[in-house]
Amino acid sequence: MDFELVLKTLISEFSRLNIRSAAIGGFALGVLGAPRQTMDLDFLVHRDDLDKLDKALTALGYSRVFHSENVSQYRHPQDAWGSLDFIHAFRKISLAMLDRAKDYPALGGTQSLRTAQPEDVIGLKIQAMFNDPERRAQEQNDIERLMVQHCRRLDWQRIQEFYEVFGLAEEARKLRERFDRDQ
Repeated sequence: MDFELVLKTLISEFSRLNIRSAAIGGFALGVLGAPRQTMDLDFLVHRDDLDKLDKALTALGYSRVFHSENVSQYRHPQDAWGSLDFIHAFRKISLAMLDRAKDYPALGGTQSLRTAQPEDVIGLKIQAMFNDPERRAQEQNDIERLMVQHCRRLDWQRIQEFYEVFGLAEEARKLRERFDRDQ
């Protein structure tokens, strides 16, 4: 995937069409200072903007290969355009994530990319590892790298709440002991 080409195009289209979104996933990790290799782009997008999103992506040559209440996945026949995954924001918790998202420099500072806050990316990583235990090692590694990078600025209460949703309160407590430099 040509991340620069795709991101510049998506940022322009999202702005033009007023599509409320935030980068999440592997690329967002890099934007937030904890880079790792990724093969696609992941976004949180407001459910009310899904029709606009679909029309924009279809016009760019993408095909929707999966759609449910919670997620949509798009693929492009040309490798440079790659694949895109979208989590649909419609519940209170995901709408709050969208509201908290901020613009961060991306692509070497040449672009600004609306990105979920580190705590919210952590929350989505917790959900991913809960939904697919085989992903636990990678998701846990991503979480810990974000905690190292943002330890002094994290809202540990919000992180605790995300862990509690999945019955993992003790795991959150142990991570805070390891990574909260202000304790």
